[in-house]
Amino acid sequence: MRKKSDIRAGVPEGQRSLQEFRKSNDTIAIRLSHGRLSLLSRKIFNVLVYNAQNGRGKGAGAPTQTETNKRYYWIPLAQLARDAAYESNDMLQFKESVQELQDFRIVAEDSTTWVSERLLSSVRLHNPHGLGSKGGQIYVGYAFPPEVEDTVMSPNSYTKMSIYYQGLLRRSASLALYESCRRYATNPTKVTNRNTPEWWFHVVTGAPVTERAPDYRYFKRDTLKPAIAEINAVTDIEIELIEYTQGRKVLELQFRVAQKRQVSLILEPVIDSALMGRLMVLGLSQDEASHIMSTTEDARLRATLDLTEKRMKSTKASPLESPAAYFKAALKENYASATEVAKKTVEKAKPVEDPDAKIAKIRDRYRAARAKDAYESYKELNDGERIQLFEEFTNSESAKGLNLARGLSNPSTRNAFSYWYVAKLWPAEPTELELLRFAAQVLE
Repeated sequence: MRKKSDIRAGVPEGQRSLQEFRKSNDTIAIRLSHGRLSLLSRKIFNVLVYNAQNGRGKGAGAPTQTETNKRYYWIPLAQLARDAAYESNDMLQFKESVQELQDFRIVAEDSTTWVSERLLSSVRLHNPHGLGSKGGQIYVGYAFPPEVEDTVMSPNSYTKMSIYYQGLLRRSASLALYESCRRYATNPTKVTNRNTPEWWFHVVTGAPVTERAPDYRYFKRDTLKPAIAEINAVTDIEIELIEYTQGRKVLELQFRVAQKRQVSLILEPVIDSALMGRLMVLGLSQDEASHIMSTTEDARLRATLDLTEKRMKSTKASPLESPAAYFKAALKENYASATEVAKKTVEKAKPVEDPDAKIAKIRDRYRAARAKDAYESYKELNDGERIQLFEEFTNSESAKGLNLARGLSNPSTRNAFSYWYVAKLWPAEPTELELLRFAAQVLE
């Protein structure tokens, strides 16, 4: 979907801010009476809200100036795809997701009002060269129903959301739960509302209220726990599930919310490259491996990986057609025994006494600190310098195998870029004296 020019165009914008917008609290914990919200649908809607709030108003940026087009907000489809972190080349699916937003009907309610409304009243796709043409650019025009537009453009109560953080989330349930909890991060109580598991199921999954909720045990295992892990791993908040029970039955759920003290746009570069390499040998992409590492308990991950590698080497069983598929199934179904997981937990807890290993660890921490410094230096450059530098990075060996479509908003790309830029700024290896000074600082 994206050409190189699209990537370059997205870099400065992604680095200027978190792309924050005001999302009305009435449109956060929504329940659908018709349709179903997917991850892509949620992201697209948020980008459309961000564009409406930060654009120049209706009619601005329209591909052609007509009286009809003046009634719509406009955004290039390529920009919408980039900001929604849509990395597929399937344009048909993307356009269908945009159009489907006007089929959703939402139910929102508070102590005084109940509202049933559509998210979008109208969507237009326009290419001056023709929608079937390979030339030109497709633009998306959209309009909100009057009631929705009031809450989008002039919300009475709202929560600041970020296009940046939603781009890091890979599950629809994660984004829905993140938004529901994010509004309470600055609330004095630091806890969300209490409600039934059924209520939370419809809010978090985006399933229509007519769909029956599954047994709570499965909802917790398959939806809540993975979403909580992902939110805590990559966003600016940490959440904790609170259950209110009567006997063995869970009657209500609530979430405790804490805002992280310091959130950096560059993740702590402490990725275990050896572990990631073992995962990629199975056939996983770097993004897949990074995501699994950030959302899976380490001991369980290593025990499952050991099991998969042992299965691959087995001469008694038929060869695996897809080691990656086997590994994912083993991880999901807990093929690794509790004993094997416990063994990995103990191994990780053992202190490392080897002096050479300690020196290597200090050296890695020094490089990680340098990577942060390099990234901060990069952000101080002007837009032209950053574009030129990012293009140089994309043509380097360090960028091979990375998904560059989202620019530096992708954690894996940002990590690789930061270490690459370190080598440009400080090509010489650190001296023993520099390492000693750094060790003294971190041990203070």
